[in-house]
Amino acid sequence: MKVHFLGAAGTVTGSKIIIESEKGTVLIDCGLFQGLKELRNLNREPLSFNPESIDFVILTHGHLDHCGWLPKLVADGFSGKIFCTAPTKEITKLILLDSAKIQEEEAEKANEELYSKHNPALPLYTVKDAELVFPLLRVVEKDITVVLKEGFSFSFFYASHILGACSVSLQVEEKTLVFSGDIGQDDDVLLYPPVKPKKADYVFLESTYGNRLHTNSNPLFDLEIFINNTFVRGGNVIIPSFAVERVQTVMYLLWQLKKQDRIPDIPYIIDTPMGISVLQVFQEYRNWHKLNYEECVEMSKMFTLISNFKDTIETIYDKQPKVVIAASGMITGGRVLSYLERYIGKPENLVALVGYQAEGTRGRKLLEGAKEIKMYGKYYPVEAAIHLIDGLSAHGDQSDLLNWLSDLEAKPQKIFLVHGESDAAEGLQSKIEEKQKIDCMIPYLGQIIEI
Repeated sequence: MKVHFLGAAGTVTGSKIIIESEKGTVLIDCGLFQGLKELRNLNREPLSFNPESIDFVILTHGHLDHCGWLPKLVADGFSGKIFCTAPTKEITKLILLDSAKIQEEEAEKANEELYSKHNPALPLYTVKDAELVFPLLRVVEKDITVVLKEGFSFSFFYASHILGACSVSLQVEEKTLVFSGDIGQDDDVLLYPPVKPKKADYVFLESTYGNRLHTNSNPLFDLEIFINNTFVRGGNVIIPSFAVERVQTVMYLLWQLKKQDRIPDIPYIIDTPMGISVLQVFQEYRNWHKLNYEECVEMSKMFTLISNFKDTIETIYDKQPKVVIAASGMITGGRVLSYLERYIGKPENLVALVGYQAEGTRGRKLLEGAKEIKMYGKYYPVEAAIHLIDGLSAHGDQSDLLNWLSDLEAKPQKIFLVHGESDAAEGLQSKIEEKQKIDCMIPYLGQIIEI
């Protein structure tokens, strides 16, 4: 049996792992590379494995770096079933449509303003390409065994992280392979703790925060201080946010603060059409999270929800102080760029980062103290305050990841550390080998291993 590490190896993006066996071939996740240009360029390269020979795809969840390359996979010849949970199906459809729309718009803008090196600039895929994925999506309930072929089966189990996210237990050639996907924190604001695996011969474990522990800072307190201080300065708080789960988490925290009269009575704005759509998914799949229907409805009443870009422009030029939550979370695209074009150069404003910022993204550059950032071919000086609210990550830290492994009935033969930058993966490798005495390997991008 061969394992092909085609993404999220030595990096946190582009998740793609192919398991090639005599029983069949399955692709675990099919994500888009983000961040560094050399990684993004890989999105336009054909897969090193013939897509037509892949029997099935199994999605752990609906984030872009786990599902965003599906339109290319289908365009290049894949025609099999794509298995996912019900919330993941809905979120994947939203993510792919949003990604395609943004790519089409950015290609059009680049061609109009002539700032692309490519003539003409073309989207990686179109809305029509994204829609061709949808008929292939098949919903599977968690904790149910699905027999793909004789001697080849899998099941999902709850991973927290975002709505619908699951880890995967794959049984093939009398071996059990467990893929963590992305694992949430044990004490997430909205989601239940992740379920731990019991049996595994091989584990493919994410390592996003493998070398660190989340701080004990209180996100409520941080938001309260940032908003009140910015309000006194007459500025705006811009919160770049992932549309799935993070927007809803920040909404919930702001709602708690407002109910306690701890933040001012100013406009609180959600400007991400996809994030608004995900709110509806939250209401539909309440058994996947802690909020009941009434709480979802009451929380939403506090916010102005913007879908039309004309309203975005009006909001940007509205001079009154406000709090705006807009996608994308790592400032790689989306409407948050329109706000930052206007606000990043003004010292009274504040940008609050609320999640992991991958290497090479604008969010990472701001976090590291960049004096200017490039948007749509132009450079903008950074004068606004930049702060990280550390306690809101959808990823578990080193302690959470070690705890996730703690219920295994027997030591696996090997753990492969994926979905992490080198320092994070090496830190987790050292800790697992020291504390749990399990052999760990950090695969490199493109590596093929026989097990």
